[in-house]
Amino acid sequence: MQTIKSNAIEPTRSELAGLTRRESIIRQIPVYGLPILMVLIIIGFSIALPTTFPTYLNFRSILSDKAIIALLSLASMVPMMSGRIDLTVGYGIVLWHILAVSLQVEYGLPWPLACLLVLGAGALCGLINGTLVEIAQIDSFIATLGTGTILYALALWHTDGQQIIGTLPAGFIALNGLQFGGIPIAAFYVLVAAAILWLITERLPLGRHIYAIGANEKAAMLNGIPVRRYVIGVFIASSLVSSFAGIVLASKLRIGQASVGLEYLLPALVGAFLGSTTIKPGRFNVLGTLCGVLILAVGISGLQQLGGAFYVEPLFNGLTLIVSIAIAGYAQRRRTVSRRKEEPGG
Repeated sequence: MQTIKSNAIEPTRSELAGLTRRESIIRQIPVYGLPILMVLIIIGFSIALPTTFPTYLNFRSILSDKAIIALLSLASMVPMMSGRIDLTVGYGIVLWHILAVSLQVEYGLPWPLACLLVLGAGALCGLINGTLVEIAQIDSFIATLGTGTILYALALWHTDGQQIIGTLPAGFIALNGLQFGGIPIAAFYVLVAAAILWLITERLPLGRHIYAIGANEKAAMLNGIPVRRYVIGVFIASSLVSSFAGIVLASKLRIGQASVGLEYLLPALVGAFLGSTTIKPGRFNVLGTLCGVLILAVGISGLQQLGGAFYVEPLFNGLTLIVSIAIAGYAQRRRTVSRRKEEPGG
């Protein structure tokens, strides 16, 4: 039976035990380099912008503005763990936030029922994506690009290019408007989603099986892991999280419009890819993803306060995506070389 090995390159305890303190620090720099860089960026912007950047108002603004991107990054991360990609996280949120508003404004549904229907539609979308990828054997990039484009077309058709505006219940508005201790409730959604995903991926066999599929699908299958069922499951989970993000976005905007949502796709993917370069380099992970989103949020906030033009954010996101993918690829190549050396006759 073929053995399943991790594709992460973080040092093990036994490896660190045989190193000097200096060697141990050097060995762990690739693991914690991104958090260290984030701290240095925060210090740098705080020195350059002492009256605006290191303030509670800016901290709260970052949490509020980037919570939806963080949710979408976590949603993107789940299929990536299994070696797939889901582009509907960006396209889908356009339709999900429109549905959350229109089901209440145009069809008069109670907001809890409207939210449940949106989540159900998200789960159905994930099931379709998983079926296309695993049963129809369509590449996940192509499959989710196709379904995502269809979702976007449905959003345009449903709105007819117009905004959906109406009076929304206070309970629905509170889904994004509430604060606890001055912290926006959306930040707590991110913490809860991250805690659940961390528990599943780091402490339960389910997470290890998904990682195993991403590391070596054939070996996972030979070890009795139901690959098809797991892959369909990760797409459903991804769409559920992204549809919830759509509900939060609808509560935040209080209107539905098809021109809003697509701008979240690139930052969500950047956060997930950037997260695979830290904490557990070479492997998509929850803490790394959160760190990736934070470094994006901090960097963009600082650049904008320094007077960066309107195109700074997409430019920063695009450059960071290229760098993060390059680093992730380098980390994976290092792991491949390491494996070959460990093999007999390597």
